[in-house]
Amino acid sequence: MEGLTLTGLLKSVADEYRTRRALSVSGAFDLSHSRLQELVEYATSRLVASGVTPNDVVALVFPNTVEFVIMFLAVIRARATAAPLNPAYTMDEFEFYLSDSDSKLLLTSNEGNGSAQAAASKLSITQATATLSHPDAQLVLSLTQSESDHPNAISILTNEPSDVSLFLHTSGTTSRPKGVPLTQLNLASSVKNIKSVYELTESDSTVIVLPLFHVHGLLAGLLSSLGAGASVTLPAAGRFSASTFWSDMRRYNATWYTAVPTIHQIILDRHLSNPESVYPKLRFIRSCSASLAPAILSRLEEAFEAPVLEAYAMTEATHLMASNPLPENGPHKAGSVGRPVGQEMTILDENGATQEADVSGEVCIRGPNVTNGYKSNPEANKTAFRFGWFHTGDIGYFDSDGYLRLVGRIKELINRGGEKISPIEVDAVLLSHPDVAQAVAFGVPDDKYGEEINCAIIPREGSNLDEAEVLRFCKTNLAAFKVPKKVFLTDSLPKTATGKIQRRIVAEHFLAQISTAKVPKFGA
Repeated sequence: MEGLTLTGLLKSVADEYRTRRALSVSGAFDLSHSRLQELVEYATSRLVASGVTPNDVVALVFPNTVEFVIMFLAVIRARATAAPLNPAYTMDEFEFYLSDSDSKLLLTSNEGNGSAQAAASKLSITQATATLSHPDAQLVLSLTQSESDHPNAISILTNEPSDVSLFLHTSGTTSRPKGVPLTQLNLASSVKNIKSVYELTESDSTVIVLPLFHVHGLLAGLLSSLGAGASVTLPAAGRFSASTFWSDMRRYNATWYTAVPTIHQIILDRHLSNPESVYPKLRFIRSCSASLAPAILSRLEEAFEAPVLEAYAMTEATHLMASNPLPENGPHKAGSVGRPVGQEMTILDENGATQEADVSGEVCIRGPNVTNGYKSNPEANKTAFRFGWFHTGDIGYFDSDGYLRLVGRIKELINRGGEKISPIEVDAVLLSHPDVAQAVAFGVPDDKYGEEINCAIIPREGSNLDEAEVLRFCKTNLAAFKVPKKVFLTDSLPKTATGKIQRRIVAEHFLAQISTAKVPKFGA
């Protein structure tokens, strides 16, 4: 395990399954494992020749495209650090993430991303685009090369397990998201864990439905498939589309897919209103990143005649921590996230004592897939790594069969369909509006997304602030998924006996109004 790197693992797989399909863009073209490896090696040599050195951070802002896959793998092969970012961020958000990660280079598709490029320009970060027009064409990378550019430029580069290869942010309960560095060893360990529990082989095929800037889509969908010699299909649109999902699944002989509950619900809704004439025979369906209601799980199994395996994951664990097993390896239990996979897991009380079965406490983990610590955040690391374990912030318990059941979160994160939102970050934006006196963002239960974000606002005296203006302001200053679904304008907020405002109490106060609100159906 100590000598394990993701790049080494992928190279050995590409050598073994050279001619097998690795990556497709639906209806456009296919790449074999060996061809993908060639493109990655070429892109790596271009990065190195342009001055990218080990430990440099390279930000990637792409839809789910073949260029993203090639450049991500090339960045980590160059011993640099890939920092994928959500294309939907505003310029201010890009500026924060690019700055906080110390990015030296911004890579985008040929179409670019105006907000990301404006932020990079403001920070004087080098920018480049990547384009692959045809499977047999050479990748076009708009980088200035040094005279030393030659095919052997990367032959002296040896990837080490300790290389920081991936840098992601996880929203905390403070207004500052925490930077999570993940190493080659973390990535390779997680890929091995995912391959193992789902028994992925070169015969498997999946269609990516989740964004590859998220650890779920990147690790569970893409990298674990490539690491098994299996194949991956990217939707032609560069993102999930319910209208093309099943045709892609059939066309590329998919054997499984992984998604957040929100996507499963969309797929299920479409099945009920507009069923396909035939569905592919799937080995399993995987659900992760937010809680899947048992009723939805059973409906999915009934509709698509495949076991639905709920899993538990987080960025700091390089995704997977626990999963329900395949049917041949044990029961899968609705309402449970399964058994630990590839790491130690325990339930601790606040004093660090291990809890017995059926007794709740904080879920804690340790293993080669777990980050070594947050970037430049000693206070967060001190809290997160107490008693020799990484503390997830989730409350749960093991049942008598060793299956983990989650009962809540210590942290105040709002988990909207797998998107983690810091309410304090939303508070800060709301409070920056000149007509807002007080503001509290909070999560509320939602049938579609698991949780939705709402907020309560006390307007400044004499202002004419309304819900439309609050939403307009939020849409200007926040990514779309962070914008509150509903705004409550009020003249007072409920407080505790000591005068503190607690999100949970505020949420409960408004819950009666929220629960009767109609949630619009999410279309194709």
